[in-house]
Amino acid sequence: MTGSAPPGPVSPSMMREVLGHFVTGIVVVTAAGPDGPLGFTCQSFTSLSLDPPLVSFAPARTSKTWPRIREVGKFCVNVLAVEHQDLSIGFARSGVDKFAGVAWRPSPFGSPLLDGVAAWIDCELWAEHDGGDHTIVIGKVLDLGADETRLPLLYYRGQYTVAAGPEAMQR
Repeated sequence: MTGSAPPGPVSPSMMREVLGHFVTGIVVVTAAGPDGPLGFTCQSFTSLSLDPPLVSFAPARTSKTWPRIREVGKFCVNVLAVEHQDLSIGFARSGVDKFAGVAWRPSPFGSPLLDGVAAWIDCELWAEHDGGDHTIVIGKVLDLGADETRLPLLYYRGQYTVAAGPEAMQR
């Protein structure tokens, strides 16, 4: 339009509102720390490259857990299943024992692999980049697996939701 003012800056609330229309999965990133297991919830996770095999996620700069996992250098990305809302909430908390009552076993590279996840990806730290109020982490995939019987936990417009099963996709 002629004579219209340029758009103003994008506010964090508008960004959250609009991008909330994009469905994301939820993961818990874990590592075996020197003083015990470490982990945090993250919804900004994605596959990045097939060759070399890379994934990416973005912890908040305010995270107290990510710097401790960084020091370890290896981590496991646990893709939460539909019944894991409690894990998502629990691993998002600060100042508590996030692993209290949580069933897990060591992944092939030693990071905590949470029981019943839809998928898991064992990684080593490949790179980090500035991402504004987040850090963009790139992990090189060392090993991975999935449980075809589990649906992922999803997040859409500020709420947990579930994916339709394969039978719904065939319609």
